[in-house]
Amino acid sequence: MIPLIAYRDNTCAPRKCTVKRLERFGMIRIVPSMRQVPKGTLLLDPTAGVVISPADRGWVRSITALDCSWEVLEREEMGRFRGRRALPFLVAANPVNFGKPFVLSSVEALAAALIILGEREQAEEILAKVPFGIRFLEVNAEPLADYAAAGDSAGVLAAQAEYL
Repeated sequence: MIPLIAYRDNTCAPRKCTVKRLERFGMIRIVPSMRQVPKGTLLLDPTAGVVISPADRGWVRSITALDCSWEVLEREEMGRFRGRRALPFLVAANPVNFGKPFVLSSVEALAAALIILGEREQAEEILAKVPFGIRFLEVNAEPLADYAAAGDSAGVLAAQAEYL
């Protein structure tokens, strides 16, 4: 089981927040400051220059989601994190962004990362806590399987090319 962390800046509605829901179930630790995010974490950052791959599993001690607005991301110093990774092409199943590519909720992003890293059971556990969780797996079944089977980032990008 990989520890999950979320940096949350409280800009979203608490009742809709998937990170807050995971916290209620004891499945994630929320931190209010980027300084509290461990430097050695795999940081899910959509602006990262490297895509997540199964090859990352060897060094991952935790996964951190950024549950904040883009303005906050622009102000924060992301360069201090060596383990910044972007997710490959996936489609949102959450009610706010259903069908939109690359616009995942935090729980969808964390689950995708877990599946790519070979932790499907943990991904299914966190997705079970949101009403759209199973739908996310159904909508993205093929790409997630292809990404999880890739050897490295280049393999993930090659698989992604089939869906773009």
